[in-house]
Amino acid sequence: MLEKIFSPETYTMLGQWALGFCKNLLVAIIVYLVGKYIIKWTTKLVKKGLKKSHVDPSLYSFLTSIVSVVLWLLLAIIIISILGIETSSFIALFASAGVAIGLALSGTLQNFAGGVMILLFKPFKVGDYIEAQGFQGTVKEIQIFNTIIRTNDAQTIIIPNGGLSTGSLKNYSTEKYRRVDLDFHFAYGGDLDEVKKAIREIQAASPLIIQGPVDDSEVVAEPWTGLTELAEKGVVVNTRTWCKGADYWTVYFYMNETVYQQLKDRGYMFPCKKMDVNVLK
Repeated sequence: MLEKIFSPETYTMLGQWALGFCKNLLVAIIVYLVGKYIIKWTTKLVKKGLKKSHVDPSLYSFLTSIVSVVLWLLLAIIIISILGIETSSFIALFASAGVAIGLALSGTLQNFAGGVMILLFKPFKVGDYIEAQGFQGTVKEIQIFNTIIRTNDAQTIIIPNGGLSTGSLKNYSTEKYRRVDLDFHFAYGGDLDEVKKAIREIQAASPLIIQGPVDDSEVVAEPWTGLTELAEKGVVVNTRTWCKGADYWTVYFYMNETVYQQLKDRGYMFPCKKMDVNVLK
């Protein structure tokens, strides 16, 4: 038995196998080095092409990552086949592992798919002011799994992309112009015409308030003021004032502060809640 194992034929077969394996290993190393260079060159080329196409930075970094991963997987399969290892078993192993990972990370994959949808269809972009999932803020970064926004009080909010891509979302930065709607409450007995006249003068005095229709918008109109409700404690006067989106909060506070100050100086009362308490002895 030992004579057969250590026979010259056995040494010859081992030598031939070792020689063939070394050749395959050398070829695999060369293929790896060449493939590594090709992958690096291809990803740079893809990234450069996407930049020239003015694609969103988050999108081209994501796409180049996907291209890189796919090319590396192909290179691994090629090297395995060169070494003489059966690739079908590895492919089946990768497939089964992918299914198991997919089931374990179903929520993460939903966020991944949501990130892809956001990057492709662009319901918002970096720098937009949005309201979603109960939060408002400026979009700072769109990642593959999450979107990062910063609120007005400098809090960082991380929102999963799955909910963003399927839920309702309000984008305040999409339109060039916005309308500032405000309700002012006045006590009964005042002169409504004088109140409306005073508010219109305030609207006309601000250079940030648009005084009439503009050519590049179908909705912008001149400032409007009108009585909208006869409430329990007074009348409700509504104002509708158009401005550029970037000036919204400036106009919002300007209208509130100026209307209060000037109408108060003219003797108009702003009703407030009151409670009468009767003490019985």
